[in-house]
Amino acid sequence: MAGLFPPIEPYDQGMLDVGDGNLVYWETCGNPEGKPALVVHGGPGSGCGPDARRYFDPSRYRVVLFDQRNCGRSTPHASDPTTDLRHNTTGHLIADMERLRRLLGIDRWLLYGGSWGSTLLLAYAERHPRRVTEIVVSSVTTTRRSEIEWLYRGVGRFFPEQWQRFLAGVPGTPPDGDIVGAYARLLEHPDDAVRNKATADWCAWEDAVLSGETKGAFRPYGDRPPVARQALARICAHYFSHGAWLEEGALLRDAGRLTGVPGVLVHGRLDMAGPLDTAWELSRVWPDAELVVVEDAGHLGGTTTREHVLGALERFAAGRG
Repeated sequence: MAGLFPPIEPYDQGMLDVGDGNLVYWETCGNPEGKPALVVHGGPGSGCGPDARRYFDPSRYRVVLFDQRNCGRSTPHASDPTTDLRHNTTGHLIADMERLRRLLGIDRWLLYGGSWGSTLLLAYAERHPRRVTEIVVSSVTTTRRSEIEWLYRGVGRFFPEQWQRFLAGVPGTPPDGDIVGAYARLLEHPDDAVRNKATADWCAWEDAVLSGETKGAFRPYGDRPPVARQALARICAHYFSHGAWLEEGALLRDAGRLTGVPGVLVHGRLDMAGPLDTAWELSRVWPDAELVVVEDAGHLGGTTTREHVLGALERFAAGRG
């Protein structure tokens, strides 16, 4: 991808024992003496890919990446129906990030992520503001129940046919019922066929919401390998059916805790999955945040979004707040 740094491999990696039988995969890239930065991936449950390494100047950053519980290279994997997700919550992930920071001997680090990753890193930063130097976010979300309601029902007014198919995937659920909760139950079903159909239906809906951006060239959810797709759908439904275990509006309410932490929020005006108002509301209550609206971008971003993210990371690497 144009503008990104060349591909790079980790110089260190491992599996962090976070308790409850869970091992979390982590890796570090770039300059071991560089500015520490943590990549917080989206989904929840997508895992962290190698392209995320390429946003950082490898001569100036010590980049840390990890796969959140039960996805990517972390074990046990959520694609296995016997994997218990009870110990996979926002609070558990925040604790995992702190364990990883201490393991690597990092005092403070920059946080970078988007979509669900922005929710998680904001929750971490508000819990541990003294451990955060700067924040760079694209496609801002705070996973309020109102945002979940929009993504799995409200935006259906733009995709009525696809939403009806999504609703039909949970027979007996009324149009105003708990669709996400119903999918969460199907994705825990003991029958492989039931789980596989629920996974396909869930991913088809997610792809429909992003179809205006992809133009049919690819399916961000449906084109994943089956194991990754199953874990992603299951973890997403698990988190969203519980409101990510966050009090409604808590991340906006507590954004004042980020005072003194510089932030750059990059958000596409055409984002159908996570409308711009959340990013705008966050910028209003976080004193040190700068909101950059990309007029022609959606949830997946694009060249201009990437340029703004790279510019922010370059600025922070140079010590310019």
